[in-house]
Amino acid sequence: MSMARPLALVLFALAVLYAAWFAQDKHREAALLVFAAPPLVLALLAWRAWPRAAFVAGLFALAWFSHGVMVAWSRPAERLPALLAIALSVAVILLPSLPRLRARQRR
Repeated sequence: MSMARPLALVLFALAVLYAAWFAQDKHREAALLVFAAPPLVLALLAWRAWPRAAFVAGLFALAWFSHGVMVAWSRPAERLPALLAIALSVAVILLPSLPRLRARQRR
């Protein structure tokens, strides 16, 4: 089973999260370009089944995860969106791995 569509949905959710999170930021355009645009572009590429979408998204997810951990730790007022970003970034890493993990379990 291909995880391209579920991966695209998680990436889209991450883009929406970042867009909402930084909507009132004084550097909104830069924040959207850095945080919301990459998962949105990757969501479109994953939806269209680009073969490297999962790999590239996984690389970006490491940065999204790290950012979420740093914000959750240091800014209590932003803890909820940070924890959501952490959960979504973990899903970005795990979703493409599920078919192989299931196949390994069956052996």
